[in-house]
Amino acid sequence: MITAYNESYLNDARENMGDMMDYAVNECGCDPDVFFDWFISTKVADKFENGNPRYVAGMSGIEMANVVLERVGFSTKKGKTPRRIDKSREYWAGWILAYYQWLKNLRFEDMMENGLKISEVMNMYILHEADDSKFVECADKILEGAKERKISKLQTIRKARGFTQQQLSEASGVSLRMIQLYEQKQNDISKAQVNVVISLAKTLGCQVEDLIN
Repeated sequence: MITAYNESYLNDARENMGDMMDYAVNECGCDPDVFFDWFISTKVADKFENGNPRYVAGMSGIEMANVVLERVGFSTKKGKTPRRIDKSREYWAGWILAYYQWLKNLRFEDMMENGLKISEVMNMYILHEADDSKFVECADKILEGAKERKISKLQTIRKARGFTQQQLSEASGVSLRMIQLYEQKQNDISKAQVNVVISLAKTLGCQVEDLIN
């Protein structure tokens, strides 16, 4: 199996991603899914998932979080997160997701858009004392299930236009969570309020009919 980068960086990468999530959520008050979308849209995720030494080991998780937050104009504390005896579920979610990304050599954006959102990983905190292989097994099932579902037209057009989910949300005024639910087909976009579909279509430069599956 080809991993994302050299294993010698893995422990630092896992700790840094754990600290990044813990700091962003618990110290800065960020919504975990929104912050992680910022992590992706600011291209910091690209550096991390490709094993750039500066990002996976050269800076702390708090420093990495502050890079993300500063790029999106979020006022940061530039402080140090308290060192907790018991790691938070946010820390564990970042820590285990960094391992899964390294092991599978996947893009964070693809994982998030196929159901493995950071909030969903946090909800799997019950696995924090289990062997890493248990999480891998669960994550594989989530992603395999997504492959079996037809990709929504909204997701196809959004990607073709170069928008992340967060960018589309900000440009259209439609909530990030609503966009995620439409793309994952948990909500039927054909039954959405007319103004919502019109706003998405206008932002994406397409016809309303193009978004209806």
